Parts: sequence; structure tokens; C-alpha cells
Amino acid sequence: MTDAAAQTEAKSGPVLAADGRPLKASLRRALRAQKMRALLLIAPLLLFIMITFIMPIADMLFRSVENQIVSETLPRTVVALEDWEDHDQPPSEDVYAALYYDLFEAAEFRIHSRVGSRLNYEMTGVSSLFRQSGRGVGRFDTDIYTDQFTELNADWADPRVWATLMEDESVRAALPETASAYDGWVNVTIEANEDDPLEEDVEDYVYTALYRDLAARGYDGSNAMLSEAAEAVGAFETVSLREQFAEIDEDWLDPEVFETIWVYSPNYTAGYFLTAVDLQLTADGIEPQSEDLRVYLTLFKRTMFMSLVIMGSCVLLGYPIAFLLANLPMRISNILLILVLLPFWTSLLVRTSAWKVLLQQQGVINDILVWIGLVADNDRLALINNQTGTIIAMTHILLPFMILPLYSVMQTIPPSYVRAAKSLGATDWTAFWRVYFPQSVPGIGAGCILVFILAIGYYITPELVGGRTGTFISNRIAYHISTSLNWGLAAALGSILLILVLALYWAYDRIVGIDNVKLG
Repeated sequence: MTDAAAQTEAKSGPVLAADGRPLKASLRRALRAQKMRALLLIAPLLLFIMITFIMPIADMLFRSVENQIVSETLPRTVVALEDWEDHDQPPSEDVYAALYYDLFEAAEFRIHSRVGSRLNYEMTGVSSLFRQSGRGVGRFDTDIYTDQFTELNADWADPRVWATLMEDESVRAALPETASAYDGWVNVTIEANEDDPLEEDVEDYVYTALYRDLAARGYDGSNAMLSEAAEAVGAFETVSLREQFAEIDEDWLDPEVFETIWVYSPNYTAGYFLTAVDLQLTADGIEPQSEDLRVYLTLFKRTMFMSLVIMGSCVLLGYPIAFLLANLPMRISNILLILVLLPFWTSLLVRTSAWKVLLQQQGVINDILVWIGLVADNDRLALINNQTGTIIAMTHILLPFMILPLYSVMQTIPPSYVRAAKSLGATDWTAFWRVYFPQSVPGIGAGCILVFILAIGYYITPELVGGRTGTFISNRIAYHISTSLNWGLAAALGSILLILVLALYWAYDRIVGIDNVKLG
């Protein structure tokens, strides 16, 4: 603002709009309204992207570290294992008691198999162990405690007496294990069985907890029933919960089972990511996987290598085709372009199946090679169920994604540049390499990015023609999502793959420059 304008405004006040408001305030208000209208216009698209893209990726990233199932299903066991020091020996009776309470309640809610499935990813056989034990904990011989308490005093069989006792905070403080077991039983009775706790017999495991509390801590309160029971429990006949679990399955005496529970008890874990790079989380820290389980690093390396080979093959095959399309007369070019686009109108499954027929040892390609004498009939080429088959089939499938960006960029290159170079004495090769090729590099960059990113995530074609040595990491991700149901490991593998792609994209931007990539 000039001095004269400032003096004028100081004399006459701020400039006003037609509605009497200061002009600056009206302009700011109009700009805010314009921005709000623009935001409302793009809001549906933003919401769609959030729901279909951002939220699934965030959920995938969270699943790769999520691990609440162990601590939520076996809460008492997790706490009891904190005092377990000698991991070469089975844990104490306290741990087995906590496992008894947790497993009984989990079996009533029918969720015991979930924690078994989760731990089975880390130790084979745990899933069947939990399923078998979920059926067996209800048949433990702990009814011996129930019988002895009710014989001591018939009121112990009355669920209303139990309810009255557990309403007393001093009793709950004196009998913490009993209070926890009783609360769990009430929850099971109401939520799982839809019964009234005041009308149902208290389960044997609650009497077991009462015995353990009175035997370990005694009772010095004012309740006559508990005082009587505390004096009598010393003469009770007992049963070992460890032996009860061992009768179900001897694996419950294996310290490795409890070590697996302990290691994977935190709510969040790096175990999935460690497994994805052929490592494992143990009580002693991070260790390499056994030799027969080290597959993921090999798959990552194979995926990167084959994707780069496919990308290179598409460049070598696609560049001459795009050059031809860009320099032929428009009428012929359009016809050839339709042939390039033709695969898009054919099912991916059909195209892959066709290559499966063509590449097999008794297929068309081998028959032609034998017919022209390049290959002996008894020495046919192995072109299917290996890396060769995957590279051939995926190069054919992804080739249009290389040709189209190249063609669109080459169309913008004026032919007069090459003619001018030749008129100045350049050879055909020099004119192409020094003048034409540098201008087509942005199309090469765009095609390479498209082909590489598509190739690195393919799984249908490698699954059908790749065999044992031609599959990608994406095939393993699909296996864990649909077959093994190990979504945590699938999420970790997918997250690492995403990080690799982003890292390569960043490296490409630093070396070539993403601004130099053009689609036409």
C-alpha cells in the first residue's frame, strides 16, 4: 500500500464492500466459502479412497503386529507365567491351575480353538492340543473338591450362598483366586449359557480355586463357613492339575508349549515380521528359523529378480513395437494398436491357461522346435512350472502396459528432429541414439514403473505356470489369507512388499526423477 493510499484509508476508514462489511473480511469469507464448496465436491471421492484404500492398508499394517488373542483368552495363565523362571522344566502347579480356569471358560465360549490356531503358527501341534484340552477340562477329577466342601457343609452347594460371599469385599480380598474363578463362572453362565447364576450349580473349578486359596493363604476373617473350611482343607484329598493335563496329552509337560504361550502373550508382537524375514521370536531373543522353514527371503529375492527380468523383457519387446506404431501411417498404426489392446479383452485366466498349453513339454512350442530340428524329441525344453514359464507368460500379459506409455510419448516426438540430425551428417544409429531415444526415456520410465509394480504383486499367473520355483511372494500371501488363515503373517509379508515398492519408487525418483515420467 502506498503512502497516499494509507493516508486516504486512515482518513476515510477501511474500504467497504457493497453489504457494508470491510472489503478484506468479505474477501476472506468468500475464499473460505469457495474452499468449502471445493471440499464438498471432492468429499465423496476422498471418502471412497479412505474406505477402499487407506483403511484396508491401515488394517493390514495393524494386523501385522496385533496379538491380543493370547492375553484375552488366557489372562490368568499369562500372569502366572511371569513367575516362571526355569524354562527347561514344566511350570508350577499355579500355572496349570490358571490354565485350567482359562481353558474351561474359553471352551464354554468356544474360543479355545482360536488361541490354539494362533499359537500353532509358532509351534506345530498346539492347535490340536487346545482343541483336545477344551473338550477334556470339563472331565477333570476336580469334583473331588466339590464333594468334600459340600460334605463339610451342605450350604456350599447353594449358589445363593456363593453369591452372598462374593459380594463381600473382605472375602474377595482374602480369596483372590476364588473371586476371579467365580466371576468367570458367572460370566460364562450369563453370557455363554444364558442361565441364572443363582439357579445353577457352581462349577468344580470354582471349588478348586477355593481349596487352593484356603490351603495357601488360610482365612482369618469373620465368616464362619470359611473359617470352618480353612481348618478342614488340610485333611482334604487332593488332585494334581498338572497330572490332569498330562492325562489329556503328554505335550502339556513340554516346557516349549508354555514358552510359546509366554513369548506370544504381549498384546503386540514383532513375531510376524520376524517370521517374514526367516527369523523367530524365542524366550532367548531373536533367532534364525530352522533351515527347512527359511523360505520368505528366498521368495522376496525371487520376486524382485523375476519382476526386474519381466520389466526388462517388456522394454526389449515393447520399444520396437511402440516405435513402429508411432512411425507408421495412422491407418495401419490403429489396426496394430487394436492387436496390442486385444489381450485386455481376453480373460487373464484364459490367457494364462493358453500359455500352460503352449509351454508344456508336449505343447505347441516344443512340437515346433522338434519339427524344425532345434530340439531332440527326447530332450524337450522344460518351459512350464518354473521361472521360465512365469517370465514368458507374465511378459506377454504385461507387455501392453509397456507399449502404451511408450507409444503415447513417441507420438509427441517431432520426426523433423531426426531428419535434421541426418541432414547434419548423423548416421541412422547416431540420430536415433542421440536425438530420438533421449526423448523417449520418460515413456520408458512410466512403462517400467507400471510393469514392475504390477509384476511384483501378481499371483494368478505364477500360481498356474510357476510351479515350485516360479512363484512369487504374493502367492505365499494369498496362501496365508485363504488357506492357512494366518492373516498376521500375510499382513507382515504384504507390509514388507509395500515398503520395498515404496523404497524402489523413492530410489527411482532420486536417480531418474519422477517428473521425467510421462504417459504422453
